Amino acid sequence: MNDVDRSMPPAEVGRLARAVLDAVGTVVVGKREALELVLAGILAGGHVLLEDLPGLGKTLTARSFAQALGLDFRRLQFTPDLLPADVTGSFLYDQRSGDFSFRAGPVFTNLLLADEINRTPPKTQSALLEAMQEKQVSVEGVTYRLDEPFHVLATANPIEYEGTYPLPEAQLDRFLLRVSFGYPDHEEEWEVLRRRIARRREEAEIKPVVDAATVRAMQAALEDVVVEDSIGRYIVAVTAATREHPSVLVGASPRGSLALLLLARVRAVLANRDYVVPEDVKAVAAPALAHRITLRPEMWLRRVDPSFVVGEVLSSTSAPASGALPSYAAGPAGR
Repeated sequence: MNDVDRSMPPAEVGRLARAVLDAVGTVVVGKREALELVLAGILAGGHVLLEDLPGLGKTLTARSFAQALGLDFRRLQFTPDLLPADVTGSFLYDQRSGDFSFRAGPVFTNLLLADEINRTPPKTQSALLEAMQEKQVSVEGVTYRLDEPFHVLATANPIEYEGTYPLPEAQLDRFLLRVSFGYPDHEEEWEVLRRRIARRREEAEIKPVVDAATVRAMQAALEDVVVEDSIGRYIVAVTAATREHPSVLVGASPRGSLALLLLARVRAVLANRDYVVPEDVKAVAAPALAHRITLRPEMWLRRVDPSFVVGEVLSSTSAPASGALPSYAAGPAGR
């Protein structure tokens, strides 16, 4: 990424991000906090898991963000008979040339909606792993790079639903965060109906606020958001505490610490700051860490939610009050 890409100040990133959220908010009613988390995952360069009951706007959210961000968008419906080649693509024999040619799969896009990802067997789920982590796919020994930006927004139904497969821990860890929307209140649900009546058609279109190049510049500019040493140590302490909690069998990996760092930077720019404070870390802790935690079997019987464990960790971990500058070489602190 060149110096031109890094020229955008964090304040401009925040302004554009809020404009994108406002545009998506014209279609997705309410849920501003959840929408901020989804956008934070994209701007932080990661992938987002939208886990909730059917019919709560997960697919609509993904399509709306693709339109507002000006990104190439493809939707892949995951089914029990979906094959890995249906995701990555495959070689087909061309009778005219007498040779095999590669037909790219739906993963070759900027924003891939992996709809109901946990309705397909683990073998096909794992076909996304290389693409999500390495931004590339390998087919028949040939590696193909994916164009940037590349992000997966995956929707998943609760595992109690019939016909679902639990996502492997390795794949869950590839998602930067997990977001749930929940049911709307009465006024929000009526607003959904009112807007549908007003537009007189099913589809809702959003004009692009930015484009792919601008998204890359916004992502690069986040590197200038300052994270002082005390905040970095706080992030590590929170993540490490999940491994020592008595209800936890396996705690969050260091990838969880990295997720906290990246998402906290986005929260900072959304709040018109170019430096991270402990409140930014707390705001993204549950979405970034809960899906990386494996509870002890007895906790499953008590229906303990991993988010509750993250809340207990936050309450027992002292937040820093230091105003010191970071020890590493960083951009202007803006203080």
